[in-house]
Parts: sequence; structure tokens; C-alpha cells
Amino acid sequence: MMGLLLRLGRMTAFITLTLILMPIQAVLVLLRVNAAARSLPVFYHRWCGRILGIELDFRGTRTSHRPTLFVANHISYLDITIIGGAIEGSFVAKAEVSRWPLFGWLARLQRTIFVERTDRAGAMRQRDAIRKRLDDGDNLILFPEGTSNDGTHLLPFKSTLFSAADDERVLVQPVSVAYRLLDGMPLGRFYRPFFAWYGDMLMLPHLWTFLGFGRLTVVIMFHEPVRLADFASRKALSEHCWQVINNGLSAALSGRLDAPVPAHAVLALS
Repeated sequence: MMGLLLRLGRMTAFITLTLILMPIQAVLVLLRVNAAARSLPVFYHRWCGRILGIELDFRGTRTSHRPTLFVANHISYLDITIIGGAIEGSFVAKAEVSRWPLFGWLARLQRTIFVERTDRAGAMRQRDAIRKRLDDGDNLILFPEGTSNDGTHLLPFKSTLFSAADDERVLVQPVSVAYRLLDGMPLGRFYRPFFAWYGDMLMLPHLWTFLGFGRLTVVIMFHEPVRLADFASRKALSEHCWQVINNGLSAALSGRLDAPVPAHAVLALS
């Protein structure tokens, strides 16, 4: 009964907050009140995190430079609330997200850039769309794995969209996200699938189960920002980000949060 009440309470609070703020954000986007349209989603995601029982443990320093391409690993749809409450920026997401009920509308209101991962012919067009947003001074959040996983390891990064950061003004900041604790205890392999969302899991049953759990502590580790020009190619930049994020993820999951995270590239800087 307590689990049911917790789920219903969280769902009611989430829907109420969403219904109040959605029309406000829609007006801000329509009228191009850019500063407010950028900041309101951060406020929204932070409150959603509180409603859902998510606590954030920040490590490192988030750059205040604009524009920045933030590059992060991907574990679940919960990453949107987690990272969205920590970074003022828009997401780069796979096109199918735009067709999800409610979440697709929310993504559009946050001015998400939707990309077709399998559209090789349109890769240049998608890269140009990202580049334009960066040129306009927007921060963007990219999940270069292209899909989510169980949160214990990284999948290979797709490097194509890294080329959108070829302007000297654009910083690239790697970010490690680790789902670490449940009610203060390490999140073991048994509980991890109730928070990570991957494979053929159905979203609504997964979300309903998650809503009945306690306090989730998530580590967000900001690493040293770099520029594409510092590397020989976009692939070298992609490999650098993969290695740094992987090191941070491993450190967080093993409890070595106070240990220095190696920030050197796999390939030497040019």
C-alpha cells in the first residue's frame, strides 16, 4: 500500500507540475524569449528530480562558457531530468523520441534536436543543424553512444556529430553520469535494471516500478573541457571523451570519487 501511495503521489505531483509549466514554456519558445526559455527547463527538471526522489552528487566544475557541447553517457530516460536539472541546454535525441506521448512534447518545448541515427545520407544535414544551434550560442547535450545501457559500462561512441563543434568558440565538456546509491546503499546489479532503461524494456511498466523505490543518488562528474581543434580529428576527440567519461564512471561506481580521474586523451593532442 505504501508503495502504491508513493507512486500515485509522485505521478500526481509530476503531472501537475508539467501541466502548469508546459504552456508557459510554449509561450516563451513561441515568442522567442530565449533566456527564459533556456532557464525554465532547468527549474522544471530540478523539481522533477525532487519529486522522483533523485539526489545529485556533483563532482568537478561545469563550464559556464557558451556555447558548449556537453557529451555524456546514457543510462535511461531519467537522464533527461538528471542532466536537464544540472545543465542549461537542449538535448540531441533520436528521432523516435519526438513521437513519444508527453515526453515528445516536452522534448520539443526544450528545443531538442532530433536526429535519425540510421540516416547516413542526412548526417551532414543533422550536423549542420547542431552547428547552427551552437553558432546561435545554445548549449547542447549529446549522448554519442546512440542508445542507453545498464549504466555499468560505455558503448562505443559515434563520432559523426562531434564535427559540429569545429568552431573555435565551441567547448566540448565530457560528463560522466553514474547511478550510484539507493537509499544510501550501493546500487547493485539486482536493482540496476529498475533504474537503467535499455534493450527491449517497455517504458511505462519500467517507470511505474521505478516510482515505488526510495532515494536514488546520481553522480554527475564534469571533466576538463576541450576543443575539437586540440585534436587531430573528430574521431580522436570522440575517443578522448569516451576514455575520460569511462574513467569517471568507473571511479564513481567503485566509490573512488575523491581519486583524481585521468584526463589525458587516448590519442595525443595535436
